[in-house]
Amino acid sequence: MSGVASGMVGLGVSAARVEMRTPVLVAYRPWLRAAAVYNLVWGSGVVLFPHFLFDALGLAVPAPAAIWQVVGMFVLVYAPAYWWASGDPVRHRHLLLVGLAGKTLGPLGYVWAAVSGALPVEFGWIVLANDLVWWPALAACVHQTSRASGGWSRFVRGD
Repeated sequence: MSGVASGMVGLGVSAARVEMRTPVLVAYRPWLRAAAVYNLVWGSGVVLFPHFLFDALGLAVPAPAAIWQVVGMFVLVYAPAYWWASGDPVRHRHLLLVGLAGKTLGPLGYVWAAVSGALPVEFGWIVLANDLVWWPALAACVHQTSRASGGWSRFVRGD
């Protein structure tokens, strides 16, 4: 066991839990840091340049543009959460679950809106970049942190 791990055991954290933390931390840190940077850049870009993506995709800009800027602010808010979680995914596992929920509900909302004609199919490129590419790593990280937390029931309860 590493010096950090043995110190954590000395602080009352079980050896099994420490051993679960280390692989989760190492394996998902780059993904979580990348998600933080992506959300910072994408969210800021939408807030500062709300017409850019719509112009690039050849879509009409929503009126008022401030509605789209609010979406940018929501995405921007996730940036520090992913950064914090990258430092200790087990400790910040609930932030990861909220992120995964957003990355699941967003595409579901898009599908509903596209099928109903409320959004053009081309909007799917935004969903692909913002949500779908992050699913595998984020879902795997949430799964691993739930295991490190003692299972899904303890994870969801917040134990």
